[in-house]
Amino acid sequence: MDIVFMGTPQFAVPVLDALSAMDVSIVAVYTKPDKPQGRGLRVEVSPVKQWAVDHGVMVRQPPSFRQEAAVSELASLQPDVAVVAAYGRILPGQVLAIPPRGFVNIHPSMLPRYRGPSPVVTALLDGVESTGVSLMLLDEGMDTGPILAQREEPVLPHDTAESLTARLFLRGAELLRETLPPWLRGEVSPVPQDHSKATVTRMVQREDGEADWNLPAVELERRVRAYTPWPGLYTQWKGKQIKILDAIEASGNGEPGLVVPLEGTETPCGVATGRGVLGIKRLLLEGKRPVPAAEFVQGYRDFVGSRVPS
Repeated sequence: MDIVFMGTPQFAVPVLDALSAMDVSIVAVYTKPDKPQGRGLRVEVSPVKQWAVDHGVMVRQPPSFRQEAAVSELASLQPDVAVVAAYGRILPGQVLAIPPRGFVNIHPSMLPRYRGPSPVVTALLDGVESTGVSLMLLDEGMDTGPILAQREEPVLPHDTAESLTARLFLRGAELLRETLPPWLRGEVSPVPQDHSKATVTRMVQREDGEADWNLPAVELERRVRAYTPWPGLYTQWKGKQIKILDAIEASGNGEPGLVVPLEGTETPCGVATGRGVLGIKRLLLEGKRPVPAAEFVQGYRDFVGSRVPS
């Protein structure tokens, strides 16, 4: 069986590893075009492209599939099936029709819940105890295609969007190894989603990370984890941005935005919120390195007792 893989970030690489262990042929890897990164604008390749180069697999990086040449090139590969893991590109109907066994997509939620671009972030913001991963067939809707297999995964107390996403794609890779061979043999029947139970997520914006200290501490702690690594939960202090990297919900009170002392070496201070205190364990002042809160308050003794905007 000939397979085309489509994906871009690091957490898609375990899916490629799973495919390479199967009795299939990866005829091409599709990933986003290279782009300049960092201050020096050095061109960096995606982790998926690097995997393909290291394993001698053909790489294709079309800017989109709106160009007929990109569609024709994919069709010329004559794949039996395509596997998608965080590709980040819209696939039109004429592309979806190319492989006879369709496009099998790994989506990090228990569909139909959390369709759309931010399923892991939204699950963390909602404070759910478990989420999961779905293998589904792509159609022209947004994560609306039928389900091939699903697996639940607990959300751990200290999970961030980064850690939970990585773990869900590992589970997705395991599920793919179990499900793809019988799917290719025609032994799996797709199950339509119950669209009446669907929830849809939205794209995260940078301004979502700006702290509103009128919110409860429990919700702000979820935002710290949900917005890691981007955009983070941040506020302003003395004209500079402070990003809170690790925090806990703590007891206490005060006017929202007031920096208050707390007992404990890991969380020596916190910010009063609409309900409770967000205890700060680690933070990053603009232009500096990340430090534990204990080190920060030793260097900036006027931080405790000051106010941050809400």
